[in-house]
Amino acid sequence: MADLKLRKLPDRTPVKLTISVPPELSKALDEYAAVYAGTYGEREPITALVPAMLTSFLEADRTFQKARKALNHQSPPKHRDP
Repeated sequence: MADLKLRKLPDRTPVKLTISVPPELSKALDEYAAVYAGTYGEREPITALVPAMLTSFLEADRTFQKARKALNHQSPPKHRDP
């Protein structure tokens, strides 16, 4: 089979996490959801907003991105079956 330009898609199975947050953060998240709804005209549940917020935060953290890249380069090569 010819090599495709698009590589095989990675696993996209969601991983469920359960966390507890302090009351102040819960209130701030509720307020953020209200501001989001006012801005975009659509209400989104906090459970949909938080993953997007975390992704945005991690992508914007340059120190983390550099450290993550270094960690990934230190990993031993994955074994491939022939």
